[in-house]
Amino acid sequence: MNGGAIIAQILKEHDVRYLFTVCGGHISPILTESNKAGIRIIDVRHEATAVFAADAVSRLTGIPGVAAVTAGPGVANSVTALVNASMAQSPLVVFGGAAATVLKGRGSLQDIDQVSLVRSAVKAVFTIKRNCDFIPVIEFAFAFAQSGVPGPVFIECPIDLLYDEELVRLWYKTKSSAGKADSFRKKVISWYLKRHLDRMYACDLDSMAHDTIASVKPDMRRRTVVKALQLIDKSARSLLIVGSQAALNPGRASQLAESIRMMNIPVYLTGMARGLLEGHDPLQLHHKRNAALAEADCVILAGMPCDFRLDYGLSINKEAATIAINRSRHDLTLNHKPDLAVHADPAEFLTACSSLIKRSGSRDDWMRVLQGREQEREEEIKILAGQKTEYVNPLLLLEKIDGAVSDAGVIVADGGDFISTASYIVRPRSPLSWLDPGVFGTLGVGAGFALGAKLCRPEADVWLLWGDGAAGYSIIEFDTFVRHKLPVIAVIGNDAGWTQIGRDQVVYLKDDVATVLRYANYHGIADSFGARGFLIAGEDQIDATIRQALDLSRKGTPVLLNALIGKTDFRKGSISM
Repeated sequence: MNGGAIIAQILKEHDVRYLFTVCGGHISPILTESNKAGIRIIDVRHEATAVFAADAVSRLTGIPGVAAVTAGPGVANSVTALVNASMAQSPLVVFGGAAATVLKGRGSLQDIDQVSLVRSAVKAVFTIKRNCDFIPVIEFAFAFAQSGVPGPVFIECPIDLLYDEELVRLWYKTKSSAGKADSFRKKVISWYLKRHLDRMYACDLDSMAHDTIASVKPDMRRRTVVKALQLIDKSARSLLIVGSQAALNPGRASQLAESIRMMNIPVYLTGMARGLLEGHDPLQLHHKRNAALAEADCVILAGMPCDFRLDYGLSINKEAATIAINRSRHDLTLNHKPDLAVHADPAEFLTACSSLIKRSGSRDDWMRVLQGREQEREEEIKILAGQKTEYVNPLLLLEKIDGAVSDAGVIVADGGDFISTASYIVRPRSPLSWLDPGVFGTLGVGAGFALGAKLCRPEADVWLLWGDGAAGYSIIEFDTFVRHKLPVIAVIGNDAGWTQIGRDQVVYLKDDVATVLRYANYHGIADSFGARGFLIAGEDQIDATIRQALDLSRKGTPVLLNALIGKTDFRKGSISM
């Protein structure tokens, strides 16, 4: 059994269904053996897409997503996606090809110090040095990726450990045979290579046992739950913010949603937590979060650190009692020291709280204030959506898309200004049905996330919302959608510019340099790959085009809607630092 086969066997035992990749000679045995084992190989057009797709699978299934990238440039191309997964706390296992063990550092093809390159981007780095390492390293990598604060792990696999031992010995023998016959140098090289190979292949892989290692999570004590409930019970204006970390276990999403309802506290859902409650649940808030934080007397941060999204904690009322629940000890006290810091899984902690909570007072007045603001903002959006702009008003377009999203629909968000606007208007209808990059704010996640989502939920409509700037990173993957028969619906909000940057750059620096694009014919790219592309240049075209896109995608054809949009002041002055 070669190294590729043992990797495939372990992936199968961990219920890995998809392996994302861009092919390369350094990793061919991983791909061929996984294919033989029944794991579906999804070959994409860029390594970042492969890792983004694995990230989406991890978020939607709870099983670490897996990608394999070839040595050197392949590994380097994956770094941005690895950092994004790390900051989003997505457990991944990424295999990287590498130069042969005996040739490392000697100038072989695509040989670089990959370990140093990726170390800061991932939770852990491992290198396979002999065949004995495969089973314990990969088993530990799966467990470690999911334990504590989840994240991606990288496993470097030298090419000579992936192929059959007999073939590798033949290669080495051929190399050592070169040169003058019976020379002393030749004998030394032959002896060295034989000893090196004997050490590399010291284990009988067929007979090695490998038990799965259980993942470890932070502890949670009942007395801590009681302390939290005491703080909540004293408050009249409690506010709950639930972050992506609370949604790490997809199997508990429904239970978490019910726990939030039982706690009966007004809630903002962010990141992967979006969709936990139905779009019109009276507890759920979408607007004016900073105003609510400034007035709340008790703030519960469940899997949400006080980073730039909460103005580094400055948005929170100084007199408010704060409860922070997080798997990360670092994030528990980041920029703001809570009254109660709970090192635990946020979903488990909220569930424990809901089972013990006893509410004596009423929050009706508080809810009326918050719901009043919600209604005011919704009315403002309606007015803005009704204004005439050049081409299509983006708010109106997004309202139409929101109306077309089904209860099972999945929304993938990739972009700046257009996507930030969409986050206020397009609402997921069910748990784990909104995918955005997370705190890193990476552009380019779209195609990979959409790939992963459509594979995990083949019967669902998958909506890929792209800014025209972001679309440039991965629009080539329409070729992948067509080849692998993954009929997503992509919508490009095409305002011919990097508008999120341009807004502030023009105001403060009086120059639009490098922020201007064209109203390009992106729909033609989809057509060229065998998908279907449509141009939306006027508001009277929106409804019919969306209906046609849904019909085509449900019949198996990927679709791209190139929507020419105008500019509005909806997000004026929204720069983040």
